[in-house]
Amino acid sequence: MSPQAQTTKIEENIIPFAHDASTGVDSMSANSLEANQEQQYRASAYSILAALLRHVPTSAVLEHVANFSDIVVDEDELLLSMSMLGLAAKSSELSAVDDEYHDLFIGLGRGELVPYGSWYLTGYLMEKPLSVLRDDLKILGFERDESVVEPEDHVAALCEVMSLLISDNDVTLETQTLFFEKHMSPWIDRFFNDLSEAKSAVFYRSVGRFGAAFLNLEKQYLLV
Repeated sequence: MSPQAQTTKIEENIIPFAHDASTGVDSMSANSLEANQEQQYRASAYSILAALLRHVPTSAVLEHVANFSDIVVDEDELLLSMSMLGLAAKSSELSAVDDEYHDLFIGLGRGELVPYGSWYLTGYLMEKPLSVLRDDLKILGFERDESVVEPEDHVAALCEVMSLLISDNDVTLETQTLFFEKHMSPWIDRFFNDLSEAKSAVFYRSVGRFGAAFLNLEKQYLLV
């Protein structure tokens, strides 16, 4: 199955979580409507991952994700990972997810995982990959919020950027591809695989599985 056909198939099973499309449905052709829905799905998936990874998810986020438990599962790994994520959200207490998040990403000095591009690419924080990312973000028109202490190569921040790029009708697929290929593709699949196998993870194992499955589809969609 092609990435485009796979995306169309799972579109029916995800509740939009990103920005609404600005183009009116009545003025759209059938092809443009399908393309618009496809982009909404991609932006939504990135937004969900960002909401789960930026900080401890709110009860509203968990309730939203719990809807995935109603997905009719077949042999498709992404659909299966979405269903498992929904079931995990439905059965998890917010306090337990809070504790798990801190064990994974904060800890006493450092959590089990370090969710930054520089760390995965160099073994250190605040290295050259972050500097290159900051230059590219500036070119794309993104300005750092001084109230945010996390470096821009945090996995959630990168997911947020991708969601915004996809949602912006003026940003081409080529620009999305260049950003993804340069700043995410070299390491992000390793992060999600690590998350899906982390010792401290229970709920977040399903997040890792969903992230790995979605990013695998993104690689096919953008890079093949």
